[in-house]
Amino acid sequence: MLDTSNVFLTGVVLEALSQWSSRLKAFQQKLGKHFARSEARLAAYDYIQALLSPVERKNGWQMAEQVGYSNPYRFQHLLGRAQWNADAVCAEIRKYAVEHLKSETDILAIDETGFLKQGEQSVGVQVQYYGTTGHLENCQVGVFMSYISDKGHTLIDRRLYLPRTWSEDQSKRKKGAVPKSITFATKPQLAQQMLESAFKDGIRPAWFVADEVYGNDGSLWWWLEKTAKQPYILTVSKKQPVVIGWQRYQAQELLPQPDSQLWQRLSCGAGSKGERYYDWAKVPVNCDRSDGFQRWLLFRRSLEHPEDPRVSYYQVFAKSDTTLETMVQIAGQRWRIEECFKFAKDQLGLGEYEVRSWHGWHRHITLVLAAQIFLTVLRHSCEPAIHSSTPPLPLVTTGSLTAFKAARGLLSD
Repeated sequence: MLDTSNVFLTGVVLEALSQWSSRLKAFQQKLGKHFARSEARLAAYDYIQALLSPVERKNGWQMAEQVGYSNPYRFQHLLGRAQWNADAVCAEIRKYAVEHLKSETDILAIDETGFLKQGEQSVGVQVQYYGTTGHLENCQVGVFMSYISDKGHTLIDRRLYLPRTWSEDQSKRKKGAVPKSITFATKPQLAQQMLESAFKDGIRPAWFVADEVYGNDGSLWWWLEKTAKQPYILTVSKKQPVVIGWQRYQAQELLPQPDSQLWQRLSCGAGSKGERYYDWAKVPVNCDRSDGFQRWLLFRRSLEHPEDPRVSYYQVFAKSDTTLETMVQIAGQRWRIEECFKFAKDQLGLGEYEVRSWHGWHRHITLVLAAQIFLTVLRHSCEPAIHSSTPPLPLVTTGSLTAFKAARGLLSD
């Protein structure tokens, strides 16, 4: 096995480790004011540290052992009966993320992800669409918001989707401890709630992006245009209705011919296999706003199947001088939220909770978001210093989170 002491020859990584410790303490102190009792506050600190630890399974017993508890009861109390407001903590960490990751072309992205469950007791669980498999599964579904900038990307808000079978069943609501104020809301409505919360906190991104679940909801993008005045790029179906002049069309009817000069071959950013090139075209459509904004249909054509190219459709709302190149770059960033989901699930225990109640789910998820936001901000602040020195040799480690920290010089021996 590699002698890890070689990593510390320059002292740069020692400085990074020192920042890890001091920044975590400062971050925790920001959250501390939202806990009425010191016991809950300290348990929350330990919970976040356990989420950040190399322990592979982020369940109650293993997390408790990781931080030196003899049993998981303190964590169970933290997620269950302790007095603290998860929404207030979420707002605090959201502000922290934006404060440290703000850029001129920042993006808010919204998407949902599922959590497989057995039985029928966990709040919001039912047989519903599970994106990982593409099939109907017994699961819970959460709608999440991600903040994306050139400094990093991280999840910053969350809502549990409560199906009508739960929202309208009083016995289920009681078992799941669903607050009386919670009523049925569609996923696009949950997205709007999170956007309204972010805007209220002064977070005004350059762009908003989301997939077809949200793009096909006319009330959401109408609100974005009329009330929020928020530029967006939303995936829509090929049947998306639009108007040009006095004529109504479906998006597929406006698809440029294969040999049209409207098509341009552009990369929407680097992926795991290099630059992601597609053919792109845009067509202006009617827009009710006249103060410098325009609405377009944006088309993306796959290069892998020239005989029968796959086409994706987007609706765009932005300043009238927005270029196709800019639209392509922004559209290509939506997949970053998928990266956020993968990292949070694989490394930080996003789906490994052992709670069934409404507030238990939101509390666990909020603390996972806190851990991810902390790591994202830390990475942005520490990596320039590490990369400016001689790159260390790769460490041979066990545990995926250990590998993540080692790759960034944040792992001590």
